[in-house]
Amino acid sequence: MREGINELLFRLRADLRAQADEANRDKYTRFFKEPVLYYGVSHEALKQLQRQYWPEIWALRRPEAYRLFEAMLASDYSEETFLVAAWLPKLKDQFERKDLALFKRWIDRYLNNWAKVDSFCNHALGDFVERFPEAVTDLVAWTRSQNRWMQRAAAVSLILPARRGEHLAEVFEIAEALLASPDDMVQKGYGWLLKEASRQHQQQVFEFVMARKATMPRTAFRYAIELMPPDLKAEAMSKEGSK
Repeated sequence: MREGINELLFRLRADLRAQADEANRDKYTRFFKEPVLYYGVSHEALKQLQRQYWPEIWALRRPEAYRLFEAMLASDYSEETFLVAAWLPKLKDQFERKDLALFKRWIDRYLNNWAKVDSFCNHALGDFVERFPEAVTDLVAWTRSQNRWMQRAAAVSLILPARRGEHLAEVFEIAEALLASPDDMVQKGYGWLLKEASRQHQQQVFEFVMARKATMPRTAFRYAIELMPPDLKAEAMSKEGSK
């Protein structure tokens, strides 16, 4: 990184440490089964830093911004990941198709819990797919990864497009590929994806879920039918055969 990037990162981390609070750190870590790294910055203070530093991020050339983002992700601190997740979508007009390979590497290498995956993938990857719709086939391929977080990323990257009613075929393809996963974080990921798809494609999602109710894990099943009207939800629950 250039000296200017190093200096920016030094100042940002100094501000994060200055806002650190042990009580916040303890509160946040309770949401995870695995060890996580937090400064303990409050949500309000983190949003303020996001706004404060954004003009400097915007002034960077895209390659410089990406180098800064990778350095932040590599720190393993959750707040640094959340800042990257907030800033990256603001650069969506500069996205290039080849960027997806870089984003995939970041997910595979640095994102190691559900909060990091969801914050990074929901908007940045959702916006990327909106800009490059053909990239949805790459997300389907991610389901074959041995990395549980890459599998979850395959699902949650389509949350916003699915909410708009887009890419239903790929929604089902991803859910089918992940259906038998024993990992509850993966189950919740594709169950959430099906739930969002049901906003615009209620009957199709209902039929998909009902056809697989005997093998779909209960966690995913319950997520998927959460937005169904009472009659469909009652029908699904009365015939629930999931594990």
